[in-house]
Amino acid sequence: MSKIRRILLLPLLLCLSLQMRAQVNTDHMMRVGVNALYFNDYVLAIKYFNQVISAKPYLAEPYSYRAQAKYNLGDFVGAEKDAAAAIELNPFITVSYEIRGLSRIRQKKYYEAIEDYERVLKMRPDVLDLWRNYAFCSWEIKDYDKTIALIDTLRAKAPDYTYALHMRSEVLLERGDTVGAMAALDTVLTIDKYDYWAYMSRSIINIGLRKFDEVESDLTHAIRLNPQSGHYINRSIAREELGNLRGAMDDLDMAVQLDSDNALARMNRGLLREKVGDYNRAIEDYSFVLECVPDHIRARYARAMLLTQTGDWEMAVKDLTKLINEFPDFADLHNMRAKLYRNMGRDDLALADEIAAINLNVLAMHANTGSDDEPSQEVIEKIKRKKEVQNLNNYKKKEKAENPESAYAQEFSSDHRGQIQYKDVYVELRPLYAMSYYKKRNDVNRVVHYHRELEMVQRTSKLPLPLVITASEHALDEEQIAFHFKDIEKQTARFGESGDEAILLFARGLDFYLVQDLEAAIDDFTQAIVADGSLWMSYYCRAVARYKQMESARNGGNASEEVKNASMPEDFMMDASINDYQLILSDLNKVIDLAPDFAYSYYNRGNILAWLKDYRAAIVSYNEAIAIEPNLAEAYYNRGLTYIFLGENARGIADLSKAGELGLYSAYNLIKRFAE
Repeated sequence: MSKIRRILLLPLLLCLSLQMRAQVNTDHMMRVGVNALYFNDYVLAIKYFNQVISAKPYLAEPYSYRAQAKYNLGDFVGAEKDAAAAIELNPFITVSYEIRGLSRIRQKKYYEAIEDYERVLKMRPDVLDLWRNYAFCSWEIKDYDKTIALIDTLRAKAPDYTYALHMRSEVLLERGDTVGAMAALDTVLTIDKYDYWAYMSRSIINIGLRKFDEVESDLTHAIRLNPQSGHYINRSIAREELGNLRGAMDDLDMAVQLDSDNALARMNRGLLREKVGDYNRAIEDYSFVLECVPDHIRARYARAMLLTQTGDWEMAVKDLTKLINEFPDFADLHNMRAKLYRNMGRDDLALADEIAAINLNVLAMHANTGSDDEPSQEVIEKIKRKKEVQNLNNYKKKEKAENPESAYAQEFSSDHRGQIQYKDVYVELRPLYAMSYYKKRNDVNRVVHYHRELEMVQRTSKLPLPLVITASEHALDEEQIAFHFKDIEKQTARFGESGDEAILLFARGLDFYLVQDLEAAIDDFTQAIVADGSLWMSYYCRAVARYKQMESARNGGNASEEVKNASMPEDFMMDASINDYQLILSDLNKVIDLAPDFAYSYYNRGNILAWLKDYRAAIVSYNEAIAIEPNLAEAYYNRGLTYIFLGENARGIADLSKAGELGLYSAYNLIKRFAE
């Protein structure tokens, strides 16, 4: 299955209108579960929804929410079961059909998924993603005529919906209509000249058509938009065919630089080095391939041939011996090794190989004398293996890279939080900095985020773990969740024991924050402020919690169906009250008064101001953050975007370049978009 077809099923952040509940506790558990779901804390979300289901098993919504969490955790069977339960309890919640359809697709139950999409489209006929998934299912069951008809429906509803054209291209290509497939991709690029996936797909087709000028041109565009090792590998093939050996070598060098473990890049580079007579370095590449893939037959055969030419007969014999051990029934390999043994003066071994080759040839002649009997399975296997060995004669043929995962992956997520529309491109500010005990495990810190007063609070021994400042929060695992629920009880039991009630409230508030109970967290931070107005960390954490609560409410369970399914509005701020933003800004301003050297409060304030479209004021805040922390990559990144929103692209690109230099490599993709 092609890559573009695999990316269809990205997790959706789905929202439901909550019914009024009689019990406040159930309401609260539901809201906290929605918070956890929205912020990708799926394990935690399931725990909250379990409590709601246990208390009120007759409600459909918690089953539907839990289905979403299970889907995102890869439990497609469980997600389908929960979605079915939600449908049985309330057949009018359309989200349940969507998540069950996706879960069925993941299990390759395409006919059942089609039933879900046919039902939900009667209720929501204007949702493009539903038509897209419906078309995908028809494609998978090889109903090409229906697939094309559904794609036509998509295009009629949204002529600029490029995914429909990508799907049309692949369906037509599968049916052998290369001309139609190329026409669809050409149309994509008239709609969006930055669609790197279209350039890359078109290049793959043209490789098969041997139109190498077009391949080189398309891959040059693709590389400019999204440099990947596979693009360089494929462009090197085109350049070599066009006689540009230097350019081909440069591309393979870059492919290896981007992905040093890429065996295909190493293999192709070895072949090119062999072609230009650089035998020793070609052997190095083949050797690397064999370290990565010890059973790579072509690499071992290629190395054996070069070792023979360079006079390293001992190593050549070792490679041939491994090939013979794998394919003992083929005479050519024995003859090759026999010649090497003769050169080395080991006539007895050479004679043994020569006799083995003669015997194998005699057996082959007898096998070809003809027989009406059906060949045995053993003979069939030998024929297959012989063809594999005979293909070694073409070992110098370059292999193209498979299509990388589609850049369209982001398109299929409804998670547009924090984004601002610039022209026809959605760009996302880097998130707020939060206080936590954790950061993403794959987050490679460019700088150590530190402030002296945090260490002072840490020394009170009231916090269970060392504090960190991070813009890369991650979902808690089971053990961490249990730890923080237990710590909530521990902190509660300590109230009244000492005069440090403010720090205890702050610590418990942080526990609540980490388990996504934002209401309780805000309450505790507020009480901590009442107890000690100088504890500025409480203001800071309350600002972040208020923002997350506002964001979750805007996109989560309290959103209407219309808001849930709308695209990102141009005015981000219109989904929330100005008062909500002012409360957040007030807290951040208080932090700045109490701790004027804490760079992250300026950075967070810059984000809020940018979302409010007060771009000049946002730039001032980012300036102050950078003055305190000159290596704060996120501040350069967001300031760069803010300059671009103001039309000052040159200054914006300079900031994005600095952000990329400091490790935020996604900045380079934006530079390519806004450099023109």
